Amino acid sequence: MRSEERDIVDVETRDEILEAIWNSGESGDHSLPSIRGHCDVDFGDAELGALQRAGLIVWSHQTVALSAVGLKEAARVIRRHRLADSLLSTFLRLKRAHVAELACRLEHTLLPEVEEAICTLLGHPAVSPDGKPIPDGPCCSLDQRTVSRIVTRLSELRPGERGRVTYIRPDSHAHLHQLLSFGLSPGVELVVHSTTPTVCVRFESTELAMDDEIAGCIFVVRMSGCGEAEVASAAGGRAST
Repeated sequence: MRSEERDIVDVETRDEILEAIWNSGESGDHSLPSIRGHCDVDFGDAELGALQRAGLIVWSHQTVALSAVGLKEAARVIRRHRLADSLLSTFLRLKRAHVAELACRLEHTLLPEVEEAICTLLGHPAVSPDGKPIPDGPCCSLDQRTVSRIVTRLSELRPGERGRVTYIRPDSHAHLHQLLSFGLSPGVELVVHSTTPTVCVRFESTELAMDDEIAGCIFVVRMSGCGEAEVASAAGGRAST
């Protein structure tokens, strides 16, 4: 096996191992048996070796600790998991039997904007429902008090802003089928190229122009980072609705 292949650990497995090292360390135990007991995925020397070469852990025989870089990465995972736990338990009031699995899924998928919105919505909680500390995020240091809308109409994005389509609420089935035929469906990530005289977006290899009425029927999650480079390079292949 080539060295570059040995260094590949998928993101979800990496996060699960870092989370397990953090949780085990909270109880004062950095031993491998304890870490494996806290981990929801199986891992071996290959995964530990890859994480050590990536500078995320310090591994010595049967003891594993987080490096400075690994500590920051693990804190992000722990924060997402415990915020999800808090949202599901205290705000949505789901049964504890379902919370752990759902929180584990959410920790791998929460966008930074959604993470901060949840934290702000909950009032920047310091501890999770089971009493474990929640690492601070940028919104905590700013003492943010209001939550910006996460889901908004495509027509409200400005040129250069990015979004991920969450759902389409068309005023007619014809419009829905037309948008779907162009490949604009839930899950698609797009960047707004222009808003006048029509709303023009670029996604994948397509540039699509539509009027404000249709753009107002498409709901997206705002994404961090702006696509100015994509806007500047967008050309040709434009379709209209």
